[in-house]
Amino acid sequence: MPFKELILDGEMIAPEPDGRPNFHEMHFRMVWNAEQLAFVAFDILYKNGEDLRSRPTIERKEILWDVVKPAKGIIQYSEDVEGGGAEFYAAVQEMGLEGMVSKRRGGRYLSGPSDSWVKTKCWEVGDFELMGIKSEPGKQTTAFVARDGKYAGSATITLTKQLRDRLWQWIQKAKADKPVGVPKGRG
Repeated sequence: MPFKELILDGEMIAPEPDGRPNFHEMHFRMVWNAEQLAFVAFDILYKNGEDLRSRPTIERKEILWDVVKPAKGIIQYSEDVEGGGAEFYAAVQEMGLEGMVSKRRGGRYLSGPSDSWVKTKCWEVGDFELMGIKSEPGKQTTAFVARDGKYAGSATITLTKQLRDRLWQWIQKAKADKPVGVPKGRG
């Protein structure tokens, strides 16, 4: 890219042929096929000595488009859609994506939680296999889950103390009863 200094906000994805990110392929491609990854640019913060964070979102998106549009494959532009939030969310969920980010058109770029942007995650409801639990004092308890024997992600466990204790007892029993050769989950 013909820029001396550039800071973009975005994320790496493992795209499918239709462009949708495949979360489950991410680790494999990072290790074995990094050329099959792509960077999706959401926002631009800095360009050739100019701090762009105080500019309105819509202006930053125009600048980002001018920076990214010539790139093919490895760097992609995250399209913005104005209005229709509920319909857009339904489409995002239907496509099996992680979620969506909504930004105020006139908002400046702020790191961390703010009222100028909101991330709305999609939730998958169903039956999962419990692989393990990570519990640290003062932090949320996380479950690592699988579907059909393949890692499907993690979920925050928000249960009452009584239910958490019952779950922990069940896990301890399952650990003791685990057949030889079955890998241990994270714990």
